[in-house]
Amino acid sequence: MNHPSSLIADLALILGAAAVIILLFKWLKQPVVLGYIIAGLLVGPNFKLFPSIIDVASIRIWADIGVIFLLFGLGLEFSFRKLVKVGGVAVLTAFTGVGLTMLLGFAVGKLMGWANMDCLFLGGILAIASTTIIIRAFEELNVKTQKFTSIVMGVLVVEDLVAVVLMVLLSTVAISRKFQGVEMLFSVLKLIFFLVLWFVSGIFFLPTILKKMKGLMNDETLLIVSLALCFLMVILATKAGFSAPLGAFIMGSVLAETTKAEKIEHLVSSVKNLFGAIFFVSVGMLIEPDMLFTHAGPIIAGTLVLLIGKPIFVTLGALATGQPLKISVQTGMSLSQIGEFSFIIATLGITLDVTSDYLYPVAVAVSVLTTFTTPFMIRLSEPVYTFLNKALPPKWISSINNYSHGAEDIVEISDWRKLIRFYIINVLVFSVVIISIILLSINYFDPLISGYKLHKIITLILTLAMLAPFLWALAFRRTQRQAYANVWTQTSQRGPLIALLLSRVLLAIFYLGFFFNFLFSTGIAIVGVIISCVVLSFFYNRIKRFYGKIEVRFLMNLNGRELDDGKNYQVLIPWDTHPATFNISASSDLAGKTLEELGLRELFGINIAVIHRGEAIINVPSRLERLFPGDEISVIGTDEQLKKLKISLEKSVHENFRPKREVSLQHFTISQNSKLIGKNIRESDIRNLSKGLVVGIERNGLRILNPESGFVFNVNDKVWIVGDEKRIRILNKESN
Repeated sequence: MNHPSSLIADLALILGAAAVIILLFKWLKQPVVLGYIIAGLLVGPNFKLFPSIIDVASIRIWADIGVIFLLFGLGLEFSFRKLVKVGGVAVLTAFTGVGLTMLLGFAVGKLMGWANMDCLFLGGILAIASTTIIIRAFEELNVKTQKFTSIVMGVLVVEDLVAVVLMVLLSTVAISRKFQGVEMLFSVLKLIFFLVLWFVSGIFFLPTILKKMKGLMNDETLLIVSLALCFLMVILATKAGFSAPLGAFIMGSVLAETTKAEKIEHLVSSVKNLFGAIFFVSVGMLIEPDMLFTHAGPIIAGTLVLLIGKPIFVTLGALATGQPLKISVQTGMSLSQIGEFSFIIATLGITLDVTSDYLYPVAVAVSVLTTFTTPFMIRLSEPVYTFLNKALPPKWISSINNYSHGAEDIVEISDWRKLIRFYIINVLVFSVVIISIILLSINYFDPLISGYKLHKIITLILTLAMLAPFLWALAFRRTQRQAYANVWTQTSQRGPLIALLLSRVLLAIFYLGFFFNFLFSTGIAIVGVIISCVVLSFFYNRIKRFYGKIEVRFLMNLNGRELDDGKNYQVLIPWDTHPATFNISASSDLAGKTLEELGLRELFGINIAVIHRGEAIINVPSRLERLFPGDEISVIGTDEQLKKLKISLEKSVHENFRPKREVSLQHFTISQNSKLIGKNIRESDIRNLSKGLVVGIERNGLRILNPESGFVFNVNDKVWIVGDEKRIRILNKESN
């Protein structure tokens, strides 16, 4: 090999230019993504002052691989369990911000006379914020312990999934070239079907396989296996009619639930960074400098949508969930940029050949501008809040505060709501599993053995054996037994409850009939269904036990990562207080002292809610509990209080918000008939009854944080307690 190929020469040019530029950007403390884009502009065919790449087609292939690795990495950081944990605040805020921003982007495109497809892709490009840029800005501004950042991170998790769904929908619209509701609905249902199928099957099989192969899994083997699984899912996704990046994202999110997630993420990061750099360089290669000046108007318009429109929409979404005005404004102004997913969506438009040439450079230019403005927008959030607090009518401010307080009230989920939620999840999951088994049997297994005389009987017996546990679960599985019992005690509710239960049985029979009808005539199918139901009922208990083993295995795999590190988190946050987590280092002044000796409440006004010590979790520790080096403490306080605590620690780690599931922050209002009236905190015995402690009292609009034990309760006091959620609810019922 005397002369390097054009591809090797191009890679040398790309990586050399990228290395020089990102070193400069590191020195200037700017995001390296922008450095890659500028490097691509310099070595691209549209900039003649420097050498240009030769084999553009090969670089595009490498860039496509880069997109796959980027989405695989995002999936590893995403995980569907994170989506469940972010809560309604993040979900509603994200959907409000994304939905209204898309509409505004589409409207801006129409005002500029763009085609519908360009307007649609412009809306999608402007709707998704950049996780990388926001995290970098939070770190540089040192605000990661503030309350609004946890909401922003939750919104970003939701936006990641929305972006994946958006890619599927945009692909569907681009292919049909029409906004057809039926096709859109079919695409969404198809996506839901495959998401459930891939997630359930992946969680059931992959963690078990990785555990069995633990002794063989060194770093090299784990990396190869992970990448093989990634590209296998890419192939499956493309076979199912989806994009390759979607398959990579799904596999990443499945592996994120395993105990090897952090290890895989670490091993893949170098490969992801390499190919990701090539992708972002390829983004810069497509920029035409002349076009940026020609389309300065759309660039300015898109930037204004992100700097004004989206912050307003996100703020309104956060306010609608009951967040205070300050937190809502901070959240909205943090999400005023676009990044990785926007480039991928713009690339999708070019790949499908449905968008105009100018849309891509417009998206890149808007991204560059909003990346530079992100830190300034976050800094301006507090002055903007101060201005709004003074400028808005007092009645509006009072209404916002009252709504925020009311949204934090304990809301009892009705028994019917629990049953309906369980019904939907149960039917969805097991319908997907049953339909998948039937389709595999019909399309693959039966044709494979079609040469045998009794192939239909063999197909029937083996398929029924596989279907049996899932048909039982669809028809008879129950988890909300107390809710069932509560509804059954109400005579008027028995009819709807019986109808709900019966519909599950009928749905299971329908699936069974569908399978029989494919193999045999209608008459034989009816008889076969009846006989099958009798046979399956005869083995009812065995099928039930076998399904139980399947569910236990699935739940152990699903919770394996949390069981492995012993950390479960969930919290309800009131007012401007919130939890934050710190590590106690060996050199810390806190190490070796009891909580009583430290007097953290007196010094900083904060409470320690949880101490995580190795595998042990100490909830609501007593004043005699001693802190040791390596302890991880979850404390509750305001931004200012936590900042003071952070400064006092010589070395603090893991400042990210990480609330625990074992304790949560709840509040209730003392009624006129409450047994607590006239008693102080010590006399009320709340600590023992709720296994918690009182961290706040609200009386006539006055908020008292961490009150003394001699504080006396009055009527209409709002009492905030951190402790066991169930015990707090029982205390609320018994005392009122």
